Amino acid sequence: MEPWRVFMICSIRPIAEALAGGLRELWHEPVAILAPRRAAEYPQPDFLRLDASNAPPGVDLLFAKDKWAIERLVRAYEPDLTICWGFPWKIPQAALDVARLGSINHHPALLPRHRGPIPFAWTLRAGDADWGFTWHRMDAELDTGNILAQGTHPIEDDDVDIAEFGPKLLQVGLELLPRALERVAAGDPGDPQPAEGASWGGHFEDDEYVRVDWSRPARRIHDQVRAWHLTFGMSGLRAPVAELDGEEVVLLQTRLTDPGGGARRVECGDGPIWVVASEPV
Repeated sequence: MEPWRVFMICSIRPIAEALAGGLRELWHEPVAILAPRRAAEYPQPDFLRLDASNAPPGVDLLFAKDKWAIERLVRAYEPDLTICWGFPWKIPQAALDVARLGSINHHPALLPRHRGPIPFAWTLRAGDADWGFTWHRMDAELDTGNILAQGTHPIEDDDVDIAEFGPKLLQVGLELLPRALERVAAGDPGDPQPAEGASWGGHFEDDEYVRVDWSRPARRIHDQVRAWHLTFGMSGLRAPVAELDGEEVVLLQTRLTDPGGGARRVECGDGPIWVVASEPV
């Protein structure tokens, strides 16, 4: 495979760093990273925030004012391939068609399951046993393009903080990338996504999942707390809300075994859970 000029579309710093490094290891040249222009108060943890101070070295960093600006910015670099991973906007088809080999995306779910902006959160909400990963060709819709490579990784009980368990999931996506690029190089269109099993994982809403019911199984409550953690505040809701000692609190982290350190034990429908962190509503 000859070296390619790759235009990256990404809004998350650890992903941008890992993808740029992974492409270089495969002898490709990442030429630019495009991120969305966002207000300073946008709810994104600092360790995920991509800006000029922490962007991968040797790569131009661009901020698009809106989705319609993407086409001309990509076109300026004359890339062979556009790779998207961790980007919140639906990209117009004209922008996806600029690169000679088209555009591919990494979606952190086993497509066609959990299409949409917060697939990790929906993976937990649905009670899945594994994290899913898919590289696919991009079209004008969200997460509907032909599949190039897929993989899974077991969900572990201690996957509670994305800052801690995120790197191992990032590695799974990178390990699948060579297969996806091989298929692109061969002109392989990929495998159409089946209609069966397709689901949409939109932003969480103000419904029954906002509140914790202690009569439910401990694992389902644990998944509920983790799922809300993985919405990254984009729902605009503070949740999940639980009652403890007659007061309402937002649960921030739980464990299924006693982690020590003064974690609060609470009895659930089938056994205990430990509340590690919470805050007043």
